[in-house]
Amino acid sequence: MDLNYIKEENAFREEVREFLTENLPAELAAKVRAGTELTKAEQERWHAILNAKGWLAPNWPVEYGGCGWDAVRRHIFEEECALAGTPRIVPFGLGMLAPVLMQFGSDEQKAYYLPRILNGDDWWCQGYSEPGAGSDLASVKTRAVRDRDHYIVNGQKTWTTLGQHANMIFCLVRTDPDVKQQEGISFLLIDMNTPGVTVRPIVLLDGTPEVNEVFFDDVKVPVENLVGEENKGWTYAKYLLTHERTNIAGVGFSRAGLAAVKRIARQEMSGGRPLIENPYFAARLARVEIDLMAMSTTNLRIISRAASGQAPGVESSMLKVKGTAIRQEINHLARSAAGPFAMPFVSEALEGDNNGVGPDYARPVTRQYLNNRKLSIFGGSNEIQRGIIAKTVLVGGAR
Repeated sequence: MDLNYIKEENAFREEVREFLTENLPAELAAKVRAGTELTKAEQERWHAILNAKGWLAPNWPVEYGGCGWDAVRRHIFEEECALAGTPRIVPFGLGMLAPVLMQFGSDEQKAYYLPRILNGDDWWCQGYSEPGAGSDLASVKTRAVRDRDHYIVNGQKTWTTLGQHANMIFCLVRTDPDVKQQEGISFLLIDMNTPGVTVRPIVLLDGTPEVNEVFFDDVKVPVENLVGEENKGWTYAKYLLTHERTNIAGVGFSRAGLAAVKRIARQEMSGGRPLIENPYFAARLARVEIDLMAMSTTNLRIISRAASGQAPGVESSMLKVKGTAIRQEINHLARSAAGPFAMPFVSEALEGDNNGVGPDYARPVTRQYLNNRKLSIFGGSNEIQRGIIAKTVLVGGAR
Protein backbone atom coordinates (compact mmCIF):
# COMPACT_ATOMS: atom_id res chain seq x y z
CA MET A 1 0.00 0.00 0.00
CA ASP A 2 1.33 3.42 -0.99
CA LEU A 3 1.08 5.59 2.14
CA ASN A 4 1.68 8.87 0.28
CA TYR A 5 -1.41 10.83 -0.70
CA ILE A 6 -1.65 11.57 -4.40
CA LYS A 7 -2.63 14.94 -5.87
CA GLU A 8 -6.32 14.06 -6.20
CA GLU A 9 -6.50 12.87 -2.60
CA ASN A 10 -4.89 16.04 -1.30
CA ALA A 11 -7.38 18.04 -3.38
CA PHE A 12 -10.20 16.04 -1.81
CA ARG A 13 -8.85 16.87 1.67
CA GLU A 14 -8.99 20.57 0.78
CA GLU A 15 -12.55 20.13 -0.49
CA VAL A 16 -13.57 18.52 2.81
CA ARG A 17 -11.90 21.29 4.83
CA GLU A 18 -13.65 23.96 2.79
CA PHE A 19 -17.01 22.25 3.23
CA LEU A 20 -16.53 21.96 7.00
CA THR A 21 -15.44 25.59 7.28
CA GLU A 22 -18.55 26.76 5.45
CA ASN A 23 -21.14 24.34 6.83
CA LEU A 24 -20.17 23.15 10.31
CA PRO A 25 -22.13 25.34 12.77
CA ALA A 26 -19.63 27.02 15.09
CA GLU A 27 -21.83 26.42 18.14
CA LEU A 28 -21.87 22.66 17.48
CA ALA A 29 -18.09 22.49 17.06
CA ALA A 30 -17.67 24.48 20.28
CA LYS A 31 -19.86 22.04 22.21
CA VAL A 32 -17.98 19.05 20.80
CA ARG A 33 -14.60 20.50 21.78
CA ALA A 34 -15.90 21.42 25.23
CA GLY A 35 -17.13 17.87 25.77
CA THR A 36 -20.69 19.13 26.29
CA GLU A 37 -23.48 16.64 25.66
CA LEU A 38 -25.34 17.32 22.41
CA THR A 39 -29.12 17.30 22.24
CA LYS A 40 -30.98 15.03 19.86
CA ALA A 41 -31.89 18.05 17.72
CA GLU A 42 -28.26 19.12 17.45
CA GLN A 43 -27.17 15.67 16.33
CA GLU A 44 -30.00 15.53 13.82
CA ARG A 45 -28.99 18.96 12.51
CA TRP A 46 -25.50 17.78 11.53
CA HIS A 47 -26.97 14.55 10.13
CA ALA A 48 -29.21 16.63 7.85
CA ILE A 49 -26.33 18.89 6.72
CA LEU A 50 -24.25 15.91 5.64
CA ASN A 51 -27.21 14.23 3.98
CA ALA A 52 -27.99 17.36 1.95
CA LYS A 53 -24.40 17.32 0.69
CA GLY A 54 -24.58 13.60 -0.07
CA TRP A 55 -21.75 12.87 2.36
CA LEU A 56 -23.66 11.12 5.12
CA ALA A 57 -22.95 7.50 4.22
CA PRO A 58 -19.32 7.09 3.09
CA ASN A 59 -19.47 3.32 3.67
CA TRP A 60 -22.61 2.75 1.55
CA PRO A 61 -22.63 1.75 -2.12
CA VAL A 62 -23.72 4.50 -4.51
CA GLU A 63 -26.88 2.65 -5.51
CA TYR A 64 -28.20 3.00 -1.96
CA GLY A 65 -27.23 6.66 -1.58
CA GLY A 66 -23.59 6.29 -0.59
CA CYS A 67 -20.68 8.48 -1.61
CA GLY A 68 -18.76 6.07 -3.81
CA TRP A 69 -15.51 6.99 -2.05
CA ASP A 70 -12.56 4.66 -1.88
CA ALA A 71 -10.92 3.72 1.42
CA VAL A 72 -8.46 6.61 1.38
CA ARG A 73 -11.14 9.26 0.87
CA ARG A 74 -13.24 7.78 3.64
CA HIS A 75 -10.19 7.88 5.90
CA ILE A 76 -9.47 11.52 4.97
CA PHE A 77 -13.08 12.55 5.54
CA GLU A 78 -13.30 10.92 8.99
CA GLU A 79 -9.97 12.42 10.00
CA GLU A 80 -10.91 15.95 8.93
CA CYS A 81 -14.31 15.73 10.62
CA ALA A 82 -12.72 14.69 13.90
CA LEU A 83 -10.11 17.46 13.72
CA ALA A 84 -12.80 20.05 12.92
CA GLY A 85 -14.91 19.02 15.91
CA THR A 86 -17.97 17.74 14.07
CA PRO A 87 -20.68 15.94 16.03
CA ARG A 88 -20.34 12.18 15.93
CA ILE A 89 -22.79 10.60 13.52
CA VAL A 90 -24.83 8.02 15.46
CA PRO A 91 -23.59 4.74 13.96
CA PHE A 92 -26.39 2.29 14.71
CA GLY A 93 -28.43 2.84 11.56
CA LEU A 94 -25.77 4.09 9.14
CA GLY A 95 -22.77 1.99 10.09
CA MET A 96 -24.21 -1.12 11.69
CA LEU A 97 -27.75 -2.01 10.62
CA ALA A 98 -27.43 -0.76 7.03
CA PRO A 99 -24.62 -3.18 6.04
CA VAL A 100 -26.68 -6.05 7.48
CA LEU A 101 -29.78 -5.04 5.52
CA MET A 102 -27.78 -4.62 2.31
CA GLN A 103 -26.28 -8.09 2.73
CA PHE A 104 -29.14 -10.11 4.24
CA GLY A 105 -32.34 -8.01 4.20
CA SER A 106 -35.25 -8.44 1.82
CA ASP A 107 -35.77 -6.07 -1.09
CA GLU A 108 -38.75 -4.61 0.76
CA GLN A 109 -36.69 -3.96 3.90
CA LYS A 110 -33.92 -2.28 1.94
CA ALA A 111 -36.36 -0.12 -0.04
CA TYR A 112 -38.16 1.00 3.12
CA TYR A 113 -35.50 1.35 5.82
CA LEU A 114 -32.39 2.56 3.99
CA PRO A 115 -33.92 5.85 2.75
CA ARG A 116 -35.35 6.45 6.24
CA ILE A 117 -31.90 6.03 7.77
CA LEU A 118 -30.47 8.61 5.38
CA ASN A 119 -33.33 11.08 5.83
CA GLY A 120 -33.25 10.78 9.61
CA ASP A 121 -36.83 9.49 9.75
CA ASP A 122 -35.65 6.61 11.95
CA TRP A 123 -33.23 6.81 14.86
CA TRP A 124 -31.93 3.28 15.53
CA CYS A 125 -30.44 1.77 18.65
CA GLN A 126 -28.88 -1.64 19.24
CA GLY A 127 -30.50 -4.43 21.28
CA TYR A 128 -27.67 -6.90 21.79
CA SER A 129 -26.40 -6.90 25.40
CA GLU A 130 -28.49 -8.31 28.25
CA PRO A 131 -27.85 -8.49 32.02
CA GLY A 132 -26.49 -12.03 31.55
CA ALA A 133 -25.20 -11.70 28.00
CA GLY A 134 -22.63 -9.02 27.27
CA SER A 135 -19.51 -10.19 25.52
CA ASP A 136 -21.08 -13.68 25.46
CA LEU A 137 -23.92 -12.69 23.14
CA ALA A 138 -24.80 -16.30 22.36
CA SER A 139 -26.38 -16.41 25.84
CA VAL A 140 -29.20 -13.97 24.99
CA LYS A 141 -32.48 -14.94 26.65
CA THR A 142 -34.94 -12.40 25.22
CA ARG A 143 -37.57 -14.67 23.66
CA ALA A 144 -39.54 -14.22 20.45
CA VAL A 145 -42.35 -16.72 19.98
CA ARG A 146 -44.10 -16.97 16.59
CA ASP A 147 -47.86 -16.36 16.78
CA ARG A 148 -49.26 -16.47 13.24
CA ASP A 149 -48.11 -13.25 11.53
CA HIS A 150 -46.34 -11.80 14.60
CA TYR A 151 -43.58 -12.58 17.06
CA ILE A 152 -44.34 -12.03 20.75
CA VAL A 153 -41.17 -10.67 22.38
CA ASN A 154 -40.36 -10.81 26.11
CA GLY A 155 -37.08 -9.96 27.79
CA GLN A 156 -34.61 -7.20 28.57
CA LYS A 157 -31.70 -5.43 26.87
CA THR A 158 -29.16 -3.24 28.63
CA TRP A 159 -26.42 -0.68 27.89
CA THR A 160 -28.59 0.51 25.00
CA THR A 161 -26.76 3.63 23.83
CA LEU A 162 -29.02 6.65 23.15
CA GLY A 163 -32.08 4.43 23.37
CA GLN A 164 -33.95 7.37 24.89
CA HIS A 165 -33.86 9.05 21.48
CA ALA A 166 -34.58 6.00 19.30
CA ASN A 167 -37.81 5.06 17.62
CA MET A 168 -36.42 1.76 16.28
CA ILE A 169 -34.22 -0.99 17.73
CA PHE A 170 -32.60 -4.00 16.05
CA CYS A 171 -32.51 -6.95 18.41
CA LEU A 172 -31.05 -10.39 18.85
CA VAL A 173 -33.81 -12.64 20.16
CA ARG A 174 -34.03 -16.35 20.94
CA THR A 175 -36.50 -18.09 18.68
CA ASP A 176 -35.47 -21.70 19.41
CA PRO A 177 -34.37 -22.55 22.97
CA ASP A 178 -33.83 -26.25 22.25
CA VAL A 179 -30.80 -26.08 19.95
CA LYS A 180 -27.17 -25.01 20.33
CA GLN A 181 -27.13 -21.41 21.59
CA GLN A 182 -25.80 -19.84 18.39
CA GLU A 183 -28.31 -21.73 16.26
CA GLY A 184 -31.47 -20.49 17.96
CA ILE A 185 -31.06 -16.71 17.56
CA SER A 186 -32.93 -14.41 15.16
CA PHE A 187 -32.51 -10.76 14.14
CA LEU A 188 -35.62 -8.61 14.58
CA LEU A 189 -36.44 -4.96 13.83
CA ILE A 190 -38.72 -3.54 16.53
CA ASP A 191 -40.64 -0.27 16.67
CA MET A 192 -39.86 1.34 20.05
CA ASN A 193 -43.37 2.85 20.16
CA THR A 194 -44.99 -0.59 20.25
CA PRO A 195 -47.02 -1.25 23.42
CA GLY A 196 -44.94 -3.19 25.95
CA VAL A 197 -41.60 -1.47 25.24
CA THR A 198 -40.19 0.43 28.25
CA VAL A 199 -36.95 2.45 28.32
CA ARG A 200 -35.19 3.21 31.62
CA PRO A 201 -32.03 5.38 31.68
CA ILE A 202 -28.72 4.40 33.32
CA VAL A 203 -26.68 7.36 34.58
CA LEU A 204 -22.95 6.92 33.89
CA LEU A 205 -19.89 8.05 35.86
CA ASP A 206 -19.73 11.25 33.82
CA GLY A 207 -23.26 12.14 34.92
CA THR A 208 -25.02 11.55 31.60
CA PRO A 209 -27.85 9.06 30.84
CA GLU A 210 -26.16 7.91 27.65
CA VAL A 211 -27.22 4.27 28.00
CA ASN A 212 -30.47 2.58 28.95
CA GLU A 213 -32.27 -0.58 29.90
CA VAL A 214 -35.01 -1.64 27.48
CA PHE A 215 -37.78 -4.01 28.58
CA PHE A 216 -40.08 -6.02 26.30
CA ASP A 217 -43.38 -7.26 27.75
CA ASP A 218 -45.51 -9.19 25.23
CA VAL A 219 -44.38 -6.90 22.41
CA LYS A 220 -45.97 -7.80 19.06
CA VAL A 221 -43.55 -7.58 16.12
CA PRO A 222 -44.69 -8.26 12.53
CA VAL A 223 -43.07 -11.31 10.95
CA GLU A 224 -41.92 -9.16 8.02
CA ASN A 225 -39.55 -7.42 10.50
CA LEU A 226 -37.42 -10.55 10.67
CA VAL A 227 -34.12 -9.99 8.84
CA GLY A 228 -33.02 -12.97 6.79
CA GLU A 229 -33.98 -16.42 8.04
CA GLU A 230 -35.29 -17.41 11.43
CA ASN A 231 -32.56 -18.84 13.70
CA LYS A 232 -29.79 -17.44 11.47
CA GLY A 233 -29.38 -14.23 13.46
CA TRP A 234 -26.00 -15.22 14.88
CA THR A 235 -24.52 -15.04 11.39
CA TYR A 236 -25.94 -11.55 10.88
CA ALA A 237 -24.82 -10.46 14.36
CA LYS A 238 -21.21 -11.45 13.69
CA TYR A 239 -21.27 -9.59 10.39
CA LEU A 240 -22.55 -6.46 12.14
CA LEU A 241 -20.01 -6.72 14.95
CA THR A 242 -17.05 -6.71 12.57
CA HIS A 243 -18.25 -3.33 11.25
CA GLU A 244 -18.90 -2.05 14.79
CA ARG A 245 -15.44 -3.04 16.03
CA THR A 246 -13.77 -1.27 13.14
CA ASN A 247 -15.72 1.90 14.01
CA ILE A 248 -14.90 1.66 17.73
CA ALA A 249 -11.18 1.96 16.96
CA GLY A 250 -11.86 5.62 16.08
CA VAL A 251 -8.71 6.66 14.24
CA GLY A 252 -10.10 10.13 13.56
CA PHE A 253 -11.11 10.63 17.20
CA SER A 254 -7.64 9.53 18.31
CA ARG A 255 -5.98 12.05 15.99
CA ALA A 256 -8.19 14.84 17.30
CA GLY A 257 -7.54 13.73 20.86
CA LEU A 258 -3.80 13.63 20.32
CA ALA A 259 -3.85 17.15 18.89
CA ALA A 260 -5.79 18.30 21.97
CA VAL A 261 -3.24 16.69 24.33
CA LYS A 262 -0.44 18.54 22.56
CA ARG A 263 -2.30 21.85 22.90
CA ILE A 264 -2.82 21.28 26.61
CA ALA A 265 0.78 20.12 27.17
CA ARG A 266 2.13 23.28 25.53
CA GLN A 267 0.47 25.45 28.19
CA GLU A 268 2.91 26.87 30.73
CA MET A 269 2.76 25.13 34.09
CA SER A 270 3.23 26.83 37.45
CA GLY A 271 7.00 26.28 37.18
CA GLY A 272 7.09 28.21 33.92
CA ARG A 273 7.86 25.26 31.61
CA PRO A 274 5.24 23.47 29.50
CA LEU A 275 4.68 19.80 30.25
CA ILE A 276 5.55 18.80 26.70
CA GLU A 277 9.20 19.57 27.56
CA ASN A 278 9.17 16.90 30.26
CA PRO A 279 11.15 13.94 28.81
CA TYR A 280 8.95 11.26 30.40
CA PHE A 281 5.71 12.84 29.20
CA ALA A 282 7.16 13.55 25.75
CA ALA A 283 8.25 9.89 25.43
CA ARG A 284 4.75 8.63 26.26
CA LEU A 285 3.28 11.10 23.81
CA ALA A 286 5.66 9.95 21.07
CA ARG A 287 4.90 6.29 21.78
CA VAL A 288 1.15 6.72 21.41
CA GLU A 289 1.62 8.81 18.25
CA ILE A 290 3.72 6.05 16.67
CA ASP A 291 1.11 3.46 17.63
CA LEU A 292 -1.60 5.64 16.09
CA MET A 293 0.33 5.97 12.82
CA ALA A 294 0.68 2.19 12.61
CA MET A 295 -3.00 1.65 13.42
CA SER A 296 -4.02 4.15 10.73
CA THR A 297 -2.35 1.94 8.13
CA THR A 298 -4.17 -1.13 9.45
CA ASN A 299 -7.43 0.80 9.41
CA LEU A 300 -6.95 1.68 5.74
CA ARG A 301 -6.41 -1.98 4.89
CA ILE A 302 -9.60 -3.02 6.66
CA ILE A 303 -11.64 -0.22 5.07
CA SER A 304 -10.30 -1.33 1.69
CA ARG A 305 -11.59 -4.85 2.30
CA ALA A 306 -15.01 -3.56 3.32
CA ALA A 307 -15.16 -1.30 0.25
CA SER A 308 -14.58 -4.30 -2.00
CA GLY A 309 -17.59 -6.07 -0.50
CA GLN A 310 -15.75 -8.25 1.99
CA ALA A 311 -16.70 -8.32 5.67
CA PRO A 312 -13.73 -7.34 7.82
CA GLY A 313 -12.13 -10.45 9.32
CA VAL A 314 -10.07 -10.99 12.45
CA GLU A 315 -8.30 -7.73 11.64
CA SER A 316 -11.33 -5.88 13.01
CA SER A 317 -10.69 -7.52 16.39
CA MET A 318 -7.04 -6.46 16.24
CA LEU A 319 -8.03 -2.92 15.34
CA LYS A 320 -10.60 -2.80 18.12
CA VAL A 321 -8.10 -3.90 20.79
CA LYS A 322 -5.33 -1.57 19.68
CA GLY A 323 -7.61 1.34 18.82
CA THR A 324 -9.36 1.37 22.18
CA ALA A 325 -6.04 1.08 24.04
CA ILE A 326 -4.72 4.10 22.11
CA ARG A 327 -7.82 6.20 22.76
CA GLN A 328 -7.70 5.42 26.47
CA GLU A 329 -3.99 6.25 26.68
CA ILE A 330 -4.67 9.59 24.97
CA ASN A 331 -7.42 10.28 27.54
CA HIS A 332 -4.97 9.42 30.32
CA LEU A 333 -2.34 11.76 28.91
CA ALA A 334 -4.94 14.54 28.63
CA ARG A 335 -5.80 14.13 32.32
CA SER A 336 -2.12 14.23 33.23
CA ALA A 337 -1.59 17.35 31.15
CA ALA A 338 -4.62 19.14 32.63
CA GLY A 339 -3.32 18.51 36.15
CA PRO A 340 -5.59 19.59 39.03
CA PHE A 341 -8.13 21.01 36.57
CA ALA A 342 -8.95 17.40 35.59
CA MET A 343 -10.34 16.64 39.05
CA PRO A 344 -13.67 14.74 38.94
CA PHE A 345 -16.68 17.04 38.98
CA VAL A 346 -20.28 17.04 40.09
CA SER A 347 -22.35 16.89 36.90
CA GLU A 348 -24.80 19.53 38.17
CA ALA A 349 -21.92 22.02 38.29
CA LEU A 350 -21.72 21.94 34.50
CA GLU A 351 -25.34 22.90 33.89
CA GLY A 352 -26.30 26.22 32.29
CA ASP A 353 -23.59 28.85 32.10
CA ASN A 354 -21.46 27.28 34.80
CA ASN A 355 -19.12 25.05 32.81
CA GLY A 356 -16.78 24.12 35.62
CA VAL A 357 -13.62 25.50 37.11
CA GLY A 358 -10.39 26.15 35.27
CA PRO A 359 -9.35 26.83 31.69
CA ASP A 360 -11.52 25.86 28.73
CA TYR A 361 -9.12 23.18 27.54
CA ALA A 362 -9.55 21.19 30.77
CA ARG A 363 -13.34 21.02 30.77
CA PRO A 364 -13.89 17.93 28.59
CA VAL A 365 -10.91 15.96 29.90
CA THR A 366 -12.48 14.10 32.82
CA ARG A 367 -15.78 13.42 31.07
CA GLN A 368 -13.99 11.92 28.06
CA TYR A 369 -11.70 9.88 30.30
CA LEU A 370 -14.58 8.39 32.28
CA ASN A 371 -16.83 7.82 29.27
CA ASN A 372 -14.14 6.12 27.20
CA ARG A 373 -13.36 3.51 29.87
CA LYS A 374 -16.20 1.59 28.25
CA LEU A 375 -14.39 1.35 24.90
CA SER A 376 -12.45 -1.77 25.88
CA ILE A 377 -15.70 -3.47 26.94
CA PHE A 378 -18.42 -2.77 24.41
CA GLY A 379 -18.53 -4.30 20.95
CA GLY A 380 -17.09 -7.42 22.59
CA SER A 381 -14.55 -6.91 25.37
CA ASN A 382 -10.86 -6.73 24.49
CA GLU A 383 -10.34 -10.01 26.35
CA ILE A 384 -12.87 -11.69 24.05
CA GLN A 385 -11.18 -10.10 21.01
CA ARG A 386 -7.80 -11.49 22.07
CA GLY A 387 -9.42 -14.92 22.28
CA ILE A 388 -10.81 -14.53 18.75
CA ILE A 389 -7.39 -13.45 17.48
CA ALA A 390 -5.67 -16.40 19.17
CA LYS A 391 -8.21 -18.91 17.90
CA THR A 392 -8.25 -17.58 14.34
CA VAL A 393 -4.62 -16.66 13.75
CA LEU A 394 -2.56 -18.76 16.11
CA VAL A 395 -4.60 -21.97 16.33
CA GLY A 396 -5.98 -21.71 12.78
CA GLY A 397 -2.54 -20.86 11.39
CA ALA A 398 -0.96 -23.84 13.10
CA ARG A 399 -3.20 -26.15 11.14
